Amino acid sequence: MAEMDTSSGGGHKKGPGVKKSKKLSTRVDLTPMVDLGFLLITFFIFTTTMSSPTAMKLFMPKDADNPEDQNKAKESGALTIMLGKDNNVFYYEGILDPAGANFKSSNFKEIRDVIINKKKTTNPEDFVVVIKPNEESKYKNVIDILDEMAINEVKRYAMVDIAESENQLVKVSEGGAPAAPAAN
Repeated sequence: MAEMDTSSGGGHKKGPGVKKSKKLSTRVDLTPMVDLGFLLITFFIFTTTMSSPTAMKLFMPKDADNPEDQNKAKESGALTIMLGKDNNVFYYEGILDPAGANFKSSNFKEIRDVIINKKKTTNPEDFVVVIKPNEESKYKNVIDILDEMAINEVKRYAMVDIAESENQLVKVSEGGAPAAPAAN
């Protein structure tokens, strides 16, 4: 609140018989202003929208009850990318040859060229990329390959569990010993 200070000394005379009025000083109490400041701060904090975490949108297909209703991909248009440990990327086109003749190794710098070349040589309606990370691949690698799908404008891709035969090929290619099958 504001208050008037009337305790100042008498007025100063200038000349005979001239009285000058007293000067009154004012003092402003800023305590209510602090309360108002805190009210405004809390108002803005509660009314602002908290930033939402950024996430990649994934459109997952619904499971089909009948096998005939499932999406089918042509062998000629399929590119399968497998992710291994230490940023290793493996791929093959079509169906994996039992001897592993079409199984190739790559890295994240070269895989973009592989995707672009496959996309150019395949009918856009038939082109599909199947991504298969194994248990030793890093989360960062999965995000990187999903980014490659967005960068190369791949419309159809799927993330699938890796088959045991493919996982054995990945481990052998990385220099590790293949795991022995479990005995019953």
